[in-house]
Amino acid sequence: MTAVLRARGPYALRGSAQGDAGGTRRARDGMVWLALRPGGAAGAARVRQRPDGALEVEVVRGDRTTAVDEVRRVLRLDLDTGPFAARFRDDPLLGPLLRRRPGFRPALLGTVAQALLAAVAGQLVSWRAAAGVERRVVARAAPAEGLLRLPPTRAELADLAPAELAACGLAARLAAALARAVRAIDTEGLARHPSAAVAGRLGREPGLGPWSAGVVGLLGLGRVDMPLVGDLALVRLASRRSGRRATADDTRALLAPYGEWAGLAGAYLLSHPLSAPGPAPGG
Repeated sequence: MTAVLRARGPYALRGSAQGDAGGTRRARDGMVWLALRPGGAAGAARVRQRPDGALEVEVVRGDRTTAVDEVRRVLRLDLDTGPFAARFRDDPLLGPLLRRRPGFRPALLGTVAQALLAAVAGQLVSWRAAAGVERRVVARAAPAEGLLRLPPTRAELADLAPAELAACGLAARLAAALARAVRAIDTEGLARHPSAAVAGRLGREPGLGPWSAGVVGLLGLGRVDMPLVGDLALVRLASRRSGRRATADDTRALLAPYGEWAGLAGAYLLSHPLSAPGPAPGG
């Protein structure tokens, strides 16, 4: 039986569930396949968006109710972006992006532990290299679910030694940082704490900084107030606006006006034309 879900406000499945999420997600011919881990249990679903905007969800593995609830959570269907759009529709940076992508909401990764993996792998210079590392780590850590992999749990990632993580392409320093962090941090338990406390806890771990906290907050916990401070695309944007080589602090200042929406604003600004790769002032 197919469940029909509706998002709060405009929603675009194709634009929101981008990428393969470390091999836990796949999009093809208008359909998105999701491997799920609701409460640690295995699940999987196929999702299609109808012309009227509603989403048809077919659960192919796992308890139907919990799987549908997990699809709703991962796709951020309950996030009301109306106040965000109304507040910043005339913003010179965000306004054009909001008009072009009114239904964009970055989909979550299946577990907060996987978001921590993405936050460490993403410190590589190339996003392609980072995506490849994440995919290889997930393949090594998590069980297969058809052609996909289940989102890895904290326990599954903690079972990997630094040498195994390094064999997936992480530099030794980053492999050690991930192995240490995933053992020390109750990743799923971070949801019980306010964003400032989450950022502070992550920042106490060697190898994790404000950008890593933003990735875990935005893509793991769904915290739209946690910004991607220091993201290279935002550094390019800030550099081109100022005419000089920007710093991580400049990206913090760039996102500060968006307040409690700074995380979502940053996700939008990653697609700004001035964020595209290429020479930047002072670079």
